[in-house]
Formats: sequence, C-alpha cells, structure tokens
Amino acid sequence: MELLDVLDENGNLTGRAEERKIVHEQGLWHIHVGVWIMNQKGELLFQKRSPNKIINPNKWTRTGGHVDSGETPIKGIQRETEEEIGVKIPLEKFENIGIDKVQIYFEDKKIYNRHFVYNYFAMVDYKLKDYKIQTEEVSDLKYMTIEEIEEARKNNDENYTFTKFEKDKYERIITILKQKRKEKLGL
Repeated sequence: MELLDVLDENGNLTGRAEERKIVHEQGLWHIHVGVWIMNQKGELLFQKRSPNKIINPNKWTRTGGHVDSGETPIKGIQRETEEEIGVKIPLEKFENIGIDKVQIYFEDKKIYNRHFVYNYFAMVDYKLKDYKIQTEEVSDLKYMTIEEIEEARKNNDENYTFTKFEKDKYERIITILKQKRKEKLGL
C-alpha cells in the first residue's frame, strides 16, 4: 500500500496521509518529483513509460514519481531514480530547480492529479548501458538534446509528456536546462 502525504493548496503538510488511489480519486494535493538527468554531452535522459501504466503509457518522460509519506522530496527522487533506472545518484548531485503546482484531470480514468512537482537537475557520467530499468515502470531509455526536445514540443509530438506542459512551465525548464548545460559543460 503506497501512502502519500496530503498537502493543503499552498503545499504545506496537513499531517494526513492517504493511499495513492484515494489521493487521486479525491484530488488531494500531494508531492511529485522529477529529475532532468544530463550526461557529459549535454543530452538529457528520457524513459519510456511501460505500456501497462495507467497514465501516459508508452510515452517518453523524465524520471520521477510520488514521494512516500514521511519522505523528503530529495530522498524521494533519489529512491525513484534508483527504482526506475537502477542507479543511486548521490543526494548532493540533485539540484532543486523549482516547484510547480500542477492540476490534471484524466476524465476517462477518473484520476484527479493535483500535485506540487519538485523539479531536480542532476549531472551524471552514465551511458545507456549503465542503467538497469524497472520493467514494471519503464520499457526503454534514450538520451536527447535540448534541441530535439524543442523540436518535439514545436511539432506537438504526442510521444512525449513534456509536449503537454503549460507553456510558462515548459519555457522555464528549458531555460534552466540550457543554463545548466552552459554552466556545467560550456555548451
């Protein structure tokens, strides 16, 4: 049973924890984490969601997931990264690059996802062969350049979850990723 901490509409803990299913059925605020993993070439890691996922099956996305009850966001992203792609990135490698308040209703699935997304960036030196995917969650991995991401967004490519990001949130993330690439790699 996956318990999630319930937040108020301002992102504060309420002291209440509920099962993930109830959180989504009732549209309760909770914490989600995601990490933009960049390699030494300035490419970003994407994982293809498993075909058996309820939301966004077979879509490419960044690594992430829910934060368990009692867990901090940074520990949550470290755990999710280790579970989904088989690498334990040291906590000090995760840089918080902002928090987004997101509300999405999946009418066909009766899921009301209301979460505060803690976005992280991590610079790594892993090749695709270094990862070990959790097949229940992930079916494939690939690296993409920021320019390829921008092209997919411009073309509204339905194979990627980021094409559905709100314009201001997407542009903020892309700007940060370009800054990180320049800062870390000079590219």
